[in-house]
Amino acid sequence: MPLVSTRSIILQAFPYGDTSKILRLLTREHGVRSVIAKGAQRPKSRFGGVLESFTEGEAQFFAREGRDLHTLGGFDLLKSRQSIGRNLVAFTGASLIAELALRFGTDEPQPSIFQTVADSLDEIATADAHLLQEIVISDVWVLVSLFGFRPEMDSCVGCGEVLPPAATARFDVEGGGVACVRCRPVGRALDPASRRELRQMVEGRASRHPFTSPSLQRALVRAFLITHLARDYTLRSLEMFLQQLG
Repeated sequence: MPLVSTRSIILQAFPYGDTSKILRLLTREHGVRSVIAKGAQRPKSRFGGVLESFTEGEAQFFAREGRDLHTLGGFDLLKSRQSIGRNLVAFTGASLIAELALRFGTDEPQPSIFQTVADSLDEIATADAHLLQEIVISDVWVLVSLFGFRPEMDSCVGCGEVLPPAATARFDVEGGGVACVRCRPVGRALDPASRRELRQMVEGRASRHPFTSPSLQRALVRAFLITHLARDYTLRSLEMFLQQLG
């Protein structure tokens, strides 16, 4: 069993028996991996109580070929991000980021996804509370794009017409992007400012300012995730996050 050492983020941690833990890791070089940390719940565990969700460090585990569960040999803490647990919006938002990474990550190297998740958790851990909504929703859209579900933001998904930036459009959730008012005479209107904000988020260049219409951006991300990423899967953390926003 080769010993693997890789930068890792703990996406999920839960007890296993009376003394151990199962961890779901997002690793930089090996994608999503599951490991067992034997004895992690013992008072004098060699892991020192650092194996919690959103923690980042250098993980060493014994890779077992053909097995889904590997044995954790060590974890050198780099970032604890403990502040996330002190704010419910931060905690549920980070949980949504982690759940998306777990749901759509693979066991192949995905450095862009790893970096996006790491940067997102860093920002959530240090952000002013009044901007947490914008940070989480922006980072969700970046992950959506990286997973291959990027919405069309410039041309009508119905007829293909390029929509001017100043034009009011509709957002066709089922169609996967914006639509002109001729193709979609009714539906959720997307004003120019909100459309610009959404495009910036999708492209990963959103500025950290309050949304023009927070309720609209919440509704858009919820509808898109449920339609395209969670049609047959419940994103539990999504509803928890949105409930905290009111």
